[in-house]
This record gives sequence, C-alpha cells and structure tokens, in this order.
Amino acid sequence: MLKELNHVMDYIEDHLTGDLSLETISAYAGVSDYHFRQIFFYLSGLTLSEYVKNRKLSEANKDLLNGEKVTDVAFKYGYQSLDGFTRAFKKWSGFLPSDVIKKGMSKSFPKLSFLITVKGGISMEFRIEEKPAFNLVGVSKRVPMQFKGVNKEIVKLAESITEEQREAMHALQNIEPYEIVNASWDAEANFQKEEGYLTHLIGVLTTENQVSDLLEKVPVQACTWAVFPNEGPFPSTLQETMAKTYAEWLPSSDYELINAPTFSFTKMDQHKKDYAYSEIWIPVRKKEGK
Repeated sequence: MLKELNHVMDYIEDHLTGDLSLETISAYAGVSDYHFRQIFFYLSGLTLSEYVKNRKLSEANKDLLNGEKVTDVAFKYGYQSLDGFTRAFKKWSGFLPSDVIKKGMSKSFPKLSFLITVKGGISMEFRIEEKPAFNLVGVSKRVPMQFKGVNKEIVKLAESITEEQREAMHALQNIEPYEIVNASWDAEANFQKEEGYLTHLIGVLTTENQVSDLLEKVPVQACTWAVFPNEGPFPSTLQETMAKTYAEWLPSSDYELINAPTFSFTKMDQHKKDYAYSEIWIPVRKKEGK
C-alpha cells in the first residue's frame, strides 16, 4: 500500500495545475473514494482535500517568488477569482500574495512521502535572502552536539564573555540581523545523530575586517540563506524547527546546503517565562537544474 500511496503522491504533483478532483485521485489509487480518504487521513493526519489545497498554495508561493503575476497564479491553480485565491492564500500562510512579491515572504508545505511514518507535510514558514560576504566575530569553542535541552557547554561559553568583549562586538556589528547570534560549523558527525563535536561561536555579523584581538573572526562568503522564523517555548521550539528543517524541508526543497556556518538568534519574551522568538539561518544554494 505504501508504494501505491507514493505513486498517488506523484500523480497529485503532476496534476496540481490540472483536473485534480478527489474522485480522480481515488480512482487512480484503484480503491473506493471512501477507503482512500480514510487511509490517507489515518496515515497523514490530513484530509485529502487539505493536502491538495496546501500543496497547490505552496507551489503558488514558489511561482510568486519567481515573478509570476498574482492573477495568473490564481487561475493556474484552479481558483475562479483573484479574491478567492487571496483569501485562501492569506488563511494558509498568514500573509498576502502581494507580500511574497514585494517582501519575499514565503511558506512551504512539502510533498508527502510515505515510509514507515509520514515525512513532510508540515507547514514551515521561511524566506530566502541574499547576503554579501561578512565576518562572524565573537568567542568560540568546540562543544558537544546536543539537539534537545540546554547545552551546558554553550551556557559556559556565554558566561565566559567579558564586558570588554561585549563592547567590542557591539562596536563592530553593522549588518542584519543586528542581534547576538549563535553560529556553528565544522561538525565531526552527521547532524541527524546527536553525537560528536562542532565549533560554536557567540557573536555578531560585521563587514569590518579589522577586529579586536579579544575576538575571533570567521569569514563567511556571499551566499543565499534560507531563514526559518519560529516562536514558542525555548529552547524546544528552536530545536524542533532545526530538526524539521534538516529532516523535512531540505530534502523536499529546491535547495541544498553549502559548507558555511549556520546561525540563529533568539529574543526572549519579557512577559512569558522560557518563551521566545527565534530565527534560524541556513546557508544554501539552488540545486542544479532547479
């Protein structure tokens, strides 16, 4: 059944801009409409109509990023009016189609792949940004990989920063995001395994090359960044978003990782305990042929 379901997922992908009624999907699957919808919901946690709608809007988001007109995209994915498409898109994404064109805002909903469990199908808000070359400057050390809970070695690193180092960082900071960032690179093990060590830096972004002797400087090449905003209990929400980015978004996106530091920043909520807004910045490039 899993093999057949994956064939159906391929069929849906091939017909997102064509005649794609729920009945034709079930007919392609070779089972009754009721049976297929029940099996699909049981395995995915989504109704078939929700999945198709989300995939269409996700692809519409890509087309808008590529410069297609809102009206053309609306009719391309079967909406009878511009207003209907705009309402559906805003309800799904939280922003207007025009925001995609003007501000580069974006949200994705990956194609489902049925394995023993379902991968993908989780909405992830993201945006793509181009950034010139810069330097990460701050303090760093090798720390053990840890994907859940508070990393005590990173806490120790933060506590070791002197007032002089903080002042030096602040004086150099001159490129967005204007935040204290946590950057990591040079991992000894696969990111999917919670083992090994990586280099972790707490610091800022700057285009300055003359850096205080109190700080370490790490050059970062000009490249494309996939940025994942997230908000919720800290640090679990940040860590869950990172895990989904590697396990679900990257395999289904048009992008691949490049060899450069990944960084994030966090703004703690002053009114809610252990609650924060964070952004994860992943260095990427378009896959060949995409």
